[in-house]
Amino acid sequence: QGWPRPLTPSDIASFLGLSDYNRRWFETCEKSFQELKSILTSTVVLILPKETYGFVVYCDTSRIWLGCVLMQNRKFISYASRHHKIHKKNYPTHDLELAVVLFALMIWRRYLYGLVTPRIQERAK
Repeated sequence: QGWPRPLTPSDIASFLGLSDYNRRWFETCEKSFQELKSILTSTVVLILPKETYGFVVYCDTSRIWLGCVLMQNRKFISYASRHHKIHKKNYPTHDLELAVVLFALMIWRRYLYGLVTPRIQERAK
């Protein structure tokens, strides 16, 4: 309560460090985290792929990250994302869009290679 008003960037950083240090992970936080993890990986959300149906990959990218979802019959099979490497952050948009498509093809190649026409869709802006 007696903390002085921060006047310099160093004072602000010191105060933010103290407030961040005092953040606690309570039992309710852990319970919510475990429940969310369970829901996102449950059979209600994720299904096993069937060879008789085609696949659809939805992709999206920004200057910071890329992400994609593998679906079949409008149901989730898998999802993946990652941050761009430092040198890719300055790439033009069309190169970033190609990078997310290549990322999807690499991680889901066992499902997508050999298909006559896999559907890969970029998220509409």
